[in-house]
Amino acid sequence: MPLSVTALYVSLSALLMLVYAWGVVRIRKREKIGLGSADNKALEIAMRVHGNFLEYAPMFLLLLACAEMNGLSALYLHAMGAAWLVARVLHGIGLSHGRGGYHPGRFYGTLITWLLISAAAVINLGLWVLGTPQ
Repeated sequence: MPLSVTALYVSLSALLMLVYAWGVVRIRKREKIGLGSADNKALEIAMRVHGNFLEYAPMFLLLLACAEMNGLSALYLHAMGAAWLVARVLHGIGLSHGRGGYHPGRFYGTLITWLLISAAAVINLGLWVLGTPQ
């Protein structure tokens, strides 16, 4: 079974990950910091934006792939995938603009991410209990 919907969101997530990685590299190059953060606040924040994305992406994308393999409607898959991207952009903007402190983007990005992972897990459990459509 092809995972065409999941492939779209994995690909878009990969591009977003590269944007966040470039944020780290750009500061490292400008400040000539090869390893660690050298207590550079901007670098620490950029590293957390990138790192936080990498911490959540595998679980969400795996749950999305499982839901697609188990026959969840493309409409729901796209809704979850689009919300995922919005959440991760909100979080990245919020963490950056809030300079590591509170920012609505960071709060709502985290909230949406947690709700999506929870919903995808419950959906997959429901599909398992009800049986995968053949």
